[in-house]
Amino acid sequence: MDFTREEEAILRGEEGEGKRKAMELVTALGKIYGAEDLIDITSAHLSGASYKTIGDGGLKYLEDMVAGGAMVSVPSTLNPVGMDRGRWAEMHISPEFAEKQLRIIELYGSMGIKTTCSCTPYTGANVPTLGDHVAWAESSALSFVNSYIGARTNREGGPGALAAAILGKTANYGLHLDENRRPTVVIDADIDGSVFSYSLLGQAVGMAIGGGVPYFKGIDPCVEEAKTLSAAMAASGSVALWHAEGVTPEAGNHDISGLEVIHIGKDELEAAYSKLNTVDDVQLIALGCPHLTEKEMHDIATFLKGKRKVRDDVEIWFCTSAEVRERCPDDVRIMEEFGPVLADTCMVVAPIEGTFERTGTNSAKAGNYLPTLCSQKAMCRDFVKLMEVVM
Repeated sequence: MDFTREEEAILRGEEGEGKRKAMELVTALGKIYGAEDLIDITSAHLSGASYKTIGDGGLKYLEDMVAGGAMVSVPSTLNPVGMDRGRWAEMHISPEFAEKQLRIIELYGSMGIKTTCSCTPYTGANVPTLGDHVAWAESSALSFVNSYIGARTNREGGPGALAAAILGKTANYGLHLDENRRPTVVIDADIDGSVFSYSLLGQAVGMAIGGGVPYFKGIDPCVEEAKTLSAAMAASGSVALWHAEGVTPEAGNHDISGLEVIHIGKDELEAAYSKLNTVDDVQLIALGCPHLTEKEMHDIATFLKGKRKVRDDVEIWFCTSAEVRERCPDDVRIMEEFGPVLADTCMVVAPIEGTFERTGTNSAKAGNYLPTLCSQKAMCRDFVKLMEVVM
């Protein structure tokens, strides 16, 4: 790889041990993937924030980075953590878990990272622009900003994104390069246009193609629909970038003639639905994977207003960021009659397996991860149909 004088100095440790370690990791990844040089980034978004996922080893790694003087050099945000910082007891979290989780957040904050702890930072806390090079680690968030916004990031791991945030640089390969952003397959989609249908569409596409860069015809997603589509394709496959005709900013840059065309309609959506549903009754219903937006909070509250939850044996969690929760006080009051509106966490990265065995969600992303990361049998349905379970 070609390095600038400044980068060579960092490798020699002239700007501190934390920055040297970050440089070593970024360059090692660059060499693995054939990068010729490093590229400046404008922001980072970091995963590896829940104590459930990083454990004591991850906690020790963060302590070592802080001890080495590591500080981020670009605006950086943090993924959801394993609990709501103020309401962890309502989530059946142990004091031991809570103590270590709070320590992890403190360590990230001491490196200059904004601890809003959301998987949707692009709704306000961290908003790239078209053409920005960034280093993002949350699979659904990086797919959204690659696709709907047109920023450029690879599917970073947690340590790699942290290292890039410290340097303000990442290795210049993969989706940072024009040639790797071209569509690889055309998706002819036939859906009803509901948010849940976009989640099922993403599930079906991920099942059909695995990876690659799909180019969609026949869809017109808003932010919420693009969010759930991105999340589902990243979880059921490894899609980190997609284009939608007439919608996403780079779609018009590409010639799709000659590409394979895959039709996704009723049969494919039913197959996706069947894969995600393994149980007919639940102990927990958890919404907000990815985190609920202001619009979704309002839509949920509007539906719930005047209704009553009749089953006390089923808990309901609504997951969003602290910032969105603060901006929606009227909606929160209505939703709290059914269950807690939890900030900065979600069911996937919380240790729910210690309390629950069967969880319902309206998210294909959660439907994929609940069985594998949380030992849950899952129910994945449209929000209204989920609410029928408890009303």
